[in-house]
Amino acid sequence: MIPEKEKKKAENFAVEMARLISDRHFSDVVVLDLCGQNPAVEYLVIATGTSDRQTRSVAEELVKEAKHTGFEAFGKAGCEQGRWILLDFVDVVVHLFESEFREYYDLELLWGDAKQIQWQEN
Repeated sequence: MIPEKEKKKAENFAVEMARLISDRHFSDVVVLDLCGQNPAVEYLVIATGTSDRQTRSVAEELVKEAKHTGFEAFGKAGCEQGRWILLDFVDVVVHLFESEFREYYDLELLWGDAKQIQWQEN
């Protein structure tokens, strides 16, 4: 469990990543709060892209944007093929999927007990 100040910083970062992803025409963008459920990560951001080119391009943009907000990508996976890209920012992990991979792995079902953060602006 991380201190409340760090938790809020991580939540704000996850929401900012979700907004940026949504602005790049991804669908079904979800932010899950895993605080207290997973010792390795506090928040998951999950989104569906339309192509491997889109997921790779947005992944690069997210890594650059993260540096401006004080977050560094600890790890990256799947960037070569772009069908499922994982970006690990330690307290926040971003998953960019093509639709068939998202359906197959169904992370929302896996983390069904997680609270969903309402990040969309009305």
